[in-house]
Parts: sequence; structure tokens; C-alpha cells
Amino acid sequence: MSRFVELNLALILFLPWFAILGALFWLYPRRPRTPARQLFDAVALMVSVCAFVLAVHWAHAHAGANYGAMWPQILATSLGYGVFLAVLTLAWALRRHWLRRTYPRGD
Repeated sequence: MSRFVELNLALILFLPWFAILGALFWLYPRRPRTPARQLFDAVALMVSVCAFVLAVHWAHAHAGANYGAMWPQILATSLGYGVFLAVLTLAWALRRHWLRRTYPRGD
């Protein structure tokens, strides 16, 4: 396996799942769909994927080979997925807070 594929294997394997989570993040809630909201969502998704890639590369560089040849992949995948979810969850909470303050429901 080439070094490029080895370093990015977690991203390749998680890409369909990230597409599903990203689509759900982008689509819900459906309103309000302002340009500011679209920009926030796009930036949040880009930051979460970039954070994932950085975490995976960091984990590959710092994983000890003492635990076997698969350990770098296992650590990189676990850490990267956790970082992706953490950034997306933080973005979801920030967006929710922002939308509730900007567009009160008036119940």
C-alpha cells in the first residue's frame, strides 16, 4: 500500500459516513437558510474535515509501533473520528445558540 493511501485510509473509509453526517448538518434545521447560515455551515464542515485530517496525520506520526503494525491505523482512525465529531458537535451547538438568539420562535 502506498504511503499516501496509508496516511489517508481513514478518510477514504469514513468519507461516505462524513457525507451523511455533513448532509444532515447542512439540511437541518431547514429554516432559516440565510447566506450567513450557509457560510457558517460550509466553514464548519471544512474545519471538521481539516481537523480530522490533521488528527489522523498527527496520530500516524506519534503512534508507537510497539503495539503492532495496525496500531497507527487504529489510533489515527479513532482519534480522527472523535475530532471530527467534536468539531461538528461544537459547530451544531454554536449554530443552535446563534439561530435561537437571532430568530426567536415566539411560541
